[in-house]
Amino acid sequence: MNSLFIHKNFIAAILLGCIFLYGCENNEMVVKNLTNKKTGVEEAQNIELKYSVNGKSKALVHAPLMFTVQEKKPYIEFTKTLHADFFNENEIIESTLDAQYAKYNQNESVVFLKGDITVINISKGDTLFCNELYWDRQKMGHEFYTDKPVKIRTKTETINGNGLDASQDFKNWHIIQTIGTISVPAAKFPL
Repeated sequence: MNSLFIHKNFIAAILLGCIFLYGCENNEMVVKNLTNKKTGVEEAQNIELKYSVNGKSKALVHAPLMFTVQEKKPYIEFTKTLHADFFNENEIIESTLDAQYAKYNQNESVVFLKGDITVINISKGDTLFCNELYWDRQKMGHEFYTDKPVKIRTKTETINGNGLDASQDFKNWHIIQTIGTISVPAAKFPL
């Protein structure tokens, strides 16, 4: 056989092998992107969600931004404030809630709220202030709860404490551990 022919075939085989090896090389970022689970995220702006039971309004939620995240444990997240109005049987607003952030775990039916939370009972005027609160619609009569510091202002006093459970209408509430109470005559109470 001709040595030039063998030499050309040898070089062609080496080049072809290099091409195959180069083609099989794994780029770390490409592999990582292929193996990472892609989550579906939907964004909605200026939303209004209405919760009803048997055709009657129970709550109306307003938020400037909402993300729906489809993962193994799907959730809805409100990252730029949330306002909720809660209605009585006659569909009249009986309490309101405001928070800086909220996350609703769809499988658990629980909303986690944080950041400058205010809950107000419209008829009594009782107001809750806290930085972390849970809202569980399944816990009838005890829908709101926390184990963090709370402050409640009534028409005549301010009560500080740790932990709370309360009804969604905020007519009934219980502070787990009262730290202090300040009584103020109603006429002198700051707004």
